[in-house]
Amino acid sequence: MATLSDIGVSAFINILGAFAFLLAFALLRIQPINDRVYFPKWYINGGRTSPRRGGNFVANFVNLNFKTYLTFLNWMPQALKMSESELINHAGLDSAVFLRIYTLGLKIFVPITVVALLILIPVNVSSGTLFFLRKELVVSDIDKLSISNVHPESIRFFVHIGLEYLFTIWICYMLYKEYDNVATMRLHFLASQRRRAEQFTVVVRNVPEIPGHSISDSLEHFFKTNHPDNYLCHQAVYNANKFAKLVRKRYRLQSWLDYNQLKFERHPEKRPTKKRGFFGLWGERVDSIDFYKQQIKEFDKKMALERQKVLKDPTSILPVAFVSFKSRWGAAVCAQTQQSKNPTLWLTNWAPEPRDVYWRNLAIPFVSLTIRKLIISLSVFALVFFYMIPIAFVQSLANLEGLERVAPFLRPVIELKFIKSFLQGFLPGLALKIFLYILPTILMIMSKIEGHIALSTLERRASAKYYYFMLVNVFLGSIVTGTAFQQLHSFLHQSPTQIPRTIGVSIPMKATFFITYIMVDGWAGIASEILRLKPLVIFHLKNMFLVKTERDREKAMDPGSVDYPETLPSLQLYFLLGIVYAVVTPILLPFILVFFAFAYLVYRHQIINVYNPQYESGAAFWPHVHSRIIASLLISQLLLMGLLSTKKAANSTPLLVILPILTLSFHKYCKNRFEPAFRKYPLEEAMAKDIMDRTTEPDINLKAFLADAYLHPIFRTFEEEELVEVRVDKVRVDRHQSYADNDQTSDLSSPSPPHHVYHPTSPPHHSYQLTSPPQDVYHQGLPPQYAYNLSSPPHYGYHYEVEP
Repeated sequence: MATLSDIGVSAFINILGAFAFLLAFALLRIQPINDRVYFPKWYINGGRTSPRRGGNFVANFVNLNFKTYLTFLNWMPQALKMSESELINHAGLDSAVFLRIYTLGLKIFVPITVVALLILIPVNVSSGTLFFLRKELVVSDIDKLSISNVHPESIRFFVHIGLEYLFTIWICYMLYKEYDNVATMRLHFLASQRRRAEQFTVVVRNVPEIPGHSISDSLEHFFKTNHPDNYLCHQAVYNANKFAKLVRKRYRLQSWLDYNQLKFERHPEKRPTKKRGFFGLWGERVDSIDFYKQQIKEFDKKMALERQKVLKDPTSILPVAFVSFKSRWGAAVCAQTQQSKNPTLWLTNWAPEPRDVYWRNLAIPFVSLTIRKLIISLSVFALVFFYMIPIAFVQSLANLEGLERVAPFLRPVIELKFIKSFLQGFLPGLALKIFLYILPTILMIMSKIEGHIALSTLERRASAKYYYFMLVNVFLGSIVTGTAFQQLHSFLHQSPTQIPRTIGVSIPMKATFFITYIMVDGWAGIASEILRLKPLVIFHLKNMFLVKTERDREKAMDPGSVDYPETLPSLQLYFLLGIVYAVVTPILLPFILVFFAFAYLVYRHQIINVYNPQYESGAAFWPHVHSRIIASLLISQLLLMGLLSTKKAANSTPLLVILPILTLSFHKYCKNRFEPAFRKYPLEEAMAKDIMDRTTEPDINLKAFLADAYLHPIFRTFEEEELVEVRVDKVRVDRHQSYADNDQTSDLSSPSPPHHVYHPTSPPHHSYQLTSPPQDVYHQGLPPQYAYNLSSPPHYGYHYEVEP
């Protein structure tokens, strides 16, 4: 059992580690050679250019302005300067609402911490029950601050019950206010959107095969018959896996051609050459530029033939399509109604925004989705219990004293004071963090196998799986396995009637383990996030060995985005720990507060300067955040009821029975009151926006606007590639001429043929200055344009999210 000195050692190690990470970040970020690693968001937005231009050679790599070293911590106040409205315009509503989760944690736990420390700590300490049980149980000084230290049948339990009611009321009040605020922000945000392709488009799955008719003909006939006044056009989806492979190979050849042309431009006296054999190791030596031009020419012919083959082969058309309508009202009617008397055919839902589409899964047959979800559910269930083994091992490290009683031969190894403090105060949290490192990737792969067609949905499903895992393994598993190891000696040497009492007393003692986990994950872990050590190393390795063109250098920046599948469940675990232990062991709360404050500062900086969102869901994840905080409340109430029942508090325990009922009633009210804003799109609002469009832009060519919106990335032409002027160290490539981002060609299975020549534009970003007029042609690469202003009256437009 970790003591106060063990916690002190852990705190020292983690604070020292966090400070080292912050100091390294503050120094690395001001070096010109690292500018693209720590400010990629501004490069993508066009608001920053490389400081490595001309001048002193050394100054291109090292910051020689020594005055900046005196203000190397100025990133902290700078991260707080941007207002929330500016942040939404800069990074989107998802990012702004994500930060509000941290501020919600501070709003909830600051008052709770003050009240709990001032009232509960004296109540618990003055009881002294564990003083008499120290021979039976493994206890520490921290345990004496918990509810376990209160005498059975004590009147003091009414204080804990009263504060549980008070804390529940306060949390529900803050949740209601925040849900209301986020819903209002969402309405303002969506009302500020200009015309977007997903507002007029639905995705249709499980299109039936009709003998003698192609899928495309069936689609057109069905929607012209059932939506004669609103149907506009459709985009069929093709399975073109072979074509996708050719696209990837062609891209690599183009990169080598750019590299050799640049090499020749720098040294015109000598043309670059290569050997034709395997990896250029043997064979006839030829001119590199001519070789790659010839290779690209041959690939272009192969791609043209393969493309025609795909388009002409009726078996390559998948029973899924994007159908566009003349109005938002028509799309809303189609997306939210049953299309056929057979409920398994002609299934319609709102289409994700084009950059949110996960193209690979469009090729999955609809009939297999149910089987896939069943298999993945069973796999997740098995994975949860598989991870119980390392969790139990981690808990054995956290409870060395309890293990010594069963295995006394370990005592000489672990009795050294510093080693013991290190093992109990730092190692358990670090070991658990390592075990959890690869889990989000595994869960994301599982979510992809399930068949969801939107990146945002994939991330929310992976987040849900990770949350259940954290709840069962990290929280409940740590308590159960920890209690079993810690009290094993007591269980074996007392009557069975005393076991429930032992469990009830020992559960609060796991706060010491969670304190160490919070310090490792929430302090040092968050500090390592801002350092970006892995992207920093990868960027410089790519820059040294792989970057051939300016386009390659832009891709090597890898700004990433908020990792919702991992960060949201971790956040919800901290809410769970804070709510559960607020009444049980309140000494844990200050550690929670440090996490929320520190993480808010770090992630605000990252969102402003680093992250580039892959999509914008309009804070569609908020109902899940709200529901899981409510679940944390219910768990805390049930846990307290169980604890009091083991304390023979028969007079006070029944007072808690009504609390879960009231909490569930509150949740149901919030669900009915606010959730429609995140799930539905009212016809009234759709009609109002359509009328506004017809009034302001009566001559808009909607068909031209929507025609190229849902083209698969691999069906973009390579003609623009030849127009790019390649300069690595001289002139930055104009993003409006650059080739489509390579990430968009990674998921290649079910492309659609283009209606028109598609001209890719800059990668998605949220423009800080919102002055460009609406366009009649939809550019998939451009981000949505917003003019977010909370002072304007709400335009009650509901966005639409398809939740599996």
